[in-house]
Amino acid sequence: MTSILKSFIALYTATLLLAMSLGLLATFLSLRLTVEEFSTQVTGMILTSYFIGSIIGTFYCRRMIRSVGHIRAFTAFAALATAMVMLHGFYISALAWGVFRFFCGIATIGLFMTIESWLNECTQSETRGRVFSIYMVMCYLGSSVGQQLLNLGEIKDQTLFFIIGFLLVSCIIPIALTRSIHPEIPKVEPVKLKKILKKAPLGILGCFTAGLMNSSFYTMGPVFCHQINLSVSQLSYFMTITVLGGLLFQWPLGLFSDRFDRSIVIPISSGLFAVISVLMIIAAQSSFGIFMAATAMFGGLMFTIYPSAVARAHDMFEPGDVVNVSSALLLFFGIGAVIGPIASSAIIELLDSPYGFYIYFSGIGAISAALSFYLRQREIAQIIPVEDQVDFMIMKHTTQMAMQIDPRSEIDK
Repeated sequence: MTSILKSFIALYTATLLLAMSLGLLATFLSLRLTVEEFSTQVTGMILTSYFIGSIIGTFYCRRMIRSVGHIRAFTAFAALATAMVMLHGFYISALAWGVFRFFCGIATIGLFMTIESWLNECTQSETRGRVFSIYMVMCYLGSSVGQQLLNLGEIKDQTLFFIIGFLLVSCIIPIALTRSIHPEIPKVEPVKLKKILKKAPLGILGCFTAGLMNSSFYTMGPVFCHQINLSVSQLSYFMTITVLGGLLFQWPLGLFSDRFDRSIVIPISSGLFAVISVLMIIAAQSSFGIFMAATAMFGGLMFTIYPSAVARAHDMFEPGDVVNVSSALLLFFGIGAVIGPIASSAIIELLDSPYGFYIYFSGIGAISAALSFYLRQREIAQIIPVEDQVDFMIMKHTTQMAMQIDPRSEIDK
């Protein structure tokens, strides 16, 4: 473990700084829009543009990395993201912020692609699992720490924009100082969507559901906290504990997922999440300590839906297809992520209650569970013997380049 940390310290440091900046940025912008008295639905629409940019960046950033090399591409993407952050602080407008978030989405996906393809180039088969796990933990930890940085400045001041910009620029330093030069970016040959939908409908449904949930949490979570009159400090704890719950629950759910039929595990998890979401309405009106304990469970179930769905999809394909299939899974996650903030903000406004936030999550969880059971009962979703299932891995959605590092992509195990 020590040797891995030493070998990849530059890339892991860049990942941590990047995740910290993005975690803080998402929460801060959502809260700032609410404080500036933009409506919940307008806030959702503005922040959705980030996920649209992410989808578009998936198709175009790879070309740029191949063209100019990893260091130059990473520097350009970081500069673009920093410039967009600075513009957010310079000019507040719904349309302008939508444009800024769109370009932030493109830059962010480019940054993750650069780091992940670089990690893949430098990873040996025997260390692939540990490299992948540490990278994912860094993504979660960075996002968690970033939430706490919200306490370093006033919401209406420019301080937090400077902090985010500082973190984004700082992540260039370890990348620029690495000794490795221009690693090859892996080629990804897409698998036909029809084939994936036919063989892995549960995986596709799970990734789409995860997109609907995760994007809604990051965009509407701060809005919900503001509307129920939580302080900025309490809001930051709410966001941090949800993300950390998502990380910590990966281990027990992973064990459960590996030992039982995933075509049952996934709908049960979604159904349980739907129940927990309803109970969160009661917990939110209790003491803050009880609310935080319930929040950890809420985040734990929410953030484990994506890795469970990815594992289920890979159960259906050969190891050599893992990277290709992941491109389709991320596409459906991205589609869900675009719809999520708009749908959740509409529910909150329609019900005229901040608790519409949890009603939305409960509804999505219940619908996903019902559809998953339907697919299994109608035998549309193939049942795989437990001993033939692939291993569950700690995961946070980034890019398809991450799957190059995933040990499940190894043809010879």
